[in-house]
Amino acid sequence: MKVLRGSITTMRAVPGVVMCLVLVGCMGESGPAPTNGEQQAPSFQVDPSWPSIPNDWLFGITSGLAIDAEENIWVLQRPRTVAPEDADRAAPPVMVFDTDGNYLKSWGGPGEGYEWPGTEHGIFVDHEQNVWISGSGQGDDQILKFTNDGDFLMQIGRAGQSRGNTDTENVNRAADLYVHASTNELFVADGYGNRRVIVFDAASGEFKRMWGAFGNAPSDPTEDEVVNESNPEHFSLVHGVKVSNDGLVYVADRRGMRLQVFTADGQFQQQILVGRTEPDPAVLAARADEMAHGQPVTDLIANVSSARQSVSQTAFSSDSEQRYLFMADRSNQEVVVLERESLTRLSSFGQTGDRPGEFYILHDMVSDAAGNLYTAEVNVGARAQKFTYVGSTSLSTQ
Repeated sequence: MKVLRGSITTMRAVPGVVMCLVLVGCMGESGPAPTNGEQQAPSFQVDPSWPSIPNDWLFGITSGLAIDAEENIWVLQRPRTVAPEDADRAAPPVMVFDTDGNYLKSWGGPGEGYEWPGTEHGIFVDHEQNVWISGSGQGDDQILKFTNDGDFLMQIGRAGQSRGNTDTENVNRAADLYVHASTNELFVADGYGNRRVIVFDAASGEFKRMWGAFGNAPSDPTEDEVVNESNPEHFSLVHGVKVSNDGLVYVADRRGMRLQVFTADGQFQQQILVGRTEPDPAVLAARADEMAHGQPVTDLIANVSSARQSVSQTAFSSDSEQRYLFMADRSNQEVVVLERESLTRLSSFGQTGDRPGEFYILHDMVSDAAGNLYTAEVNVGARAQKFTYVGSTSLSTQ
């Protein structure tokens, strides 16, 4: 991956005009809530030089992000997706940077005693600084746990052994992971092969519980049951899982184009449907020639406009109450800002493109204690970006 440099752009860029990318709101530790009752939301500016990749290395498809207790950013990428002619320059799968983008260390890949995934996908660093990794390739039915320096600790499940949505020993192409510190439980978005959230004890790997959409018991629905309903009884593609400070579990159903919220034991609370409008073809066409990367423009537009899969991931604002919830909308290539308690949409930023501040295809997202956001893109995007928190803006001024 090349480190992109150049102008900072906005969520609604006007051709030929360079603007700052801004998003509206306020965050407790990043600024006090307004006293006049005026609604605000956080504002961001893209850092076009983040991160600094050493050794002339290249990123492949960049699937996962995590942040550790020292506020370092962990990037999981797929070396095997680097072009064959550049294979000798492929970066290691796990890369670590500080918040300024300085390279710290790297590791990962096949080793003795564990089954490294065929397609790297999810990464999480827990409160004990252990690193968890999942895969989304065929047969990636396992979850791996490592020390911070990459020493193997534990494997949950075995490659190629999944028995479906009722299996309590194996996952099936799990997308995302989250360890809830207060209970030391591992929550897994088991979504590419299965359609469920499954919870394990993070110390022993023992199964604890699992659930499907609306808190129903997981089952193995037919493809028609999942795809053809506007609000399906089953999850479609469970792609993200996060646990808030108040113990609620936020589950991103990417292909279901919705976010569902549960208690920690799987009791359904509420949901929001996201991205169920067709992307503007005029916007796509206007940027296609700058995005093509050798791919036919018509194919590129078709790929974007047919990506009817919205909620890839979520992240929380940095205040203790986590007043705001950020959602990665893969369908419309934007970050959506919600009031977390009500799931009311406040604002959004981003558009399809490969310039700094744009997205193709938005896949993962994390936030740090200073209120900054970090995003990862797959396919043509194949990069990580940082969006620096710069204050709050009144919604009434937008």
